[in-house]
Amino acid sequence: MLSLTGLPLQIIASVVAIAVFAATMWLWPRFGGKGWKSWTGRVGAFLATQLAVLVAMGLIANGYFGFYSSWSDLLGTNGKLGTVVDHNPNAALAVTGEQSFYSAQGSDRERSGLIQKVAVKGAASGLSNESYVYLPPQYFQPAYAQQKFPMALVLTGYPGTPEKLISLMQYPASALAAIEQKKLPPTILVMTRPTLVGNRDTECVDVPGGPQTETFFTSDLPRALATTYRIGTDPANRAVIGNSTGGYCALKFALRKPDSYRAAVALSGYYSAAHDETTGDLFGGNDRLKQENDLLWRLKNQPAAPVSLLLTTANDENNYDETQAMVGAFKSPTKLSTITLDTGGHNFHTWTREIPPALEWLGKHLTMPQAA
Repeated sequence: MLSLTGLPLQIIASVVAIAVFAATMWLWPRFGGKGWKSWTGRVGAFLATQLAVLVAMGLIANGYFGFYSSWSDLLGTNGKLGTVVDHNPNAALAVTGEQSFYSAQGSDRERSGLIQKVAVKGAASGLSNESYVYLPPQYFQPAYAQQKFPMALVLTGYPGTPEKLISLMQYPASALAAIEQKKLPPTILVMTRPTLVGNRDTECVDVPGGPQTETFFTSDLPRALATTYRIGTDPANRAVIGNSTGGYCALKFALRKPDSYRAAVALSGYYSAAHDETTGDLFGGNDRLKQENDLLWRLKNQPAAPVSLLLTTANDENNYDETQAMVGAFKSPTKLSTITLDTGGHNFHTWTREIPPALEWLGKHLTMPQAA
């Protein structure tokens, strides 16, 4: 079956839409009568043209924005809410694929770096996840052979596909440019989606009796990566950045688990967990747990965490007022910065304008581990 997000299906749908439109224009004069056959022909041709065009536009938009990653995702047939528990004593990571990264310097890994696809099994959470790891060129250079590196976890929104972090949002390319300009230390990127169980949007919550998503990202994933790659183990060596739902998760990881991530960036993020048909009941009726996952409430009522936060918004964006409330609520030792665009929507175009300065900001808040 053709991939839902693949270019071949988009091309086929576009060709069909053009053909149906051409056929409608050619046949329209024949439907000029007043009888029921003419009326049926005109209505049928009109509906067929509209449907073909909408399908083509929908497939192109889905391929660009990554709303649905597969046919089962679109049709809702992969809706499992259970979890598989792996009882191994340690988290495990396996490299399942590898691809060269092409830049102006070519595809040599010592010049441009390398992208690996990995599968992570979490010992504490029992969850599994597939991610892409970008290793900067310094990782392969002899001068850095004994060097450990900082890590930035990069999260999509919901539903999101991690491939778009590479191709559309161009995180590896932006990180490489920032590294070459000395704005970011050589940093390993771990690119993934926050959705770990079927189609359920868990908002990165440890759901009572359900998926332990927060535990996976704050405990399992850093541990597994540090045992496979030369990544620093100090929390100051780790940061997390995400857009939309991923931005909410990023801030929450830092504020709730500062021993996991000391810096977080939210691109068009929000500050409390959503509650809709995609999330279900995340807190099991526990109002206290719901409150503790409300980031504005945490800034106002909980002891300040020793973390650095970057929030992005625009003057006409939906999260503008809440972002200003966050700015007014934080207190030392938490550090908070913002990027405010004159205008910007909740979309990839906005986020690609914010990623380069966000990476430069990370460069000031990520600590390079000491060389062995």
